[in-house]
Amino acid sequence: VQLQASGGGLVQAGGSLRLSCAASGSFYSINDMGWYRQAPGERRELVAVITGGGTTNYDNSVKGRFTISRDNAKNTIYLQMNSLKVEDTAVYYCNVQYRTRMLNLETYWGQGTQVTVSS
Repeated sequence: VQLQASGGGLVQAGGSLRLSCAASGSFYSINDMGWYRQAPGERRELVAVITGGGTTNYDNSVKGRFTISRDNAKNTIYLQMNSLKVEDTAVYYCNVQYRTRMLNLETYWGQGTQVTVSS
């Protein structure tokens, strides 16, 4: 599996960004896909996750501001980030859980994309 993430950048507080992450490669199926983030000196934390059926879960800090969505036909997820705050600054990582062709459950991390919110 490969993950191609894009959409990070520099934005002023109150602005918006949209991240995307496309999964490709050889697999039987894709289960959950999600976004995590890691600020300098901090642990990596969940931002939002979406199941194959479209059920979503968000960290409390982003509820009402971020929206995760998924295009199963393209094996792609999106993270629409509105009303960005300085504390949203972090490297954002895409994560995918998938079944291999041998039906083993695996997880894979993308390389990360930097999101910087200036005051």
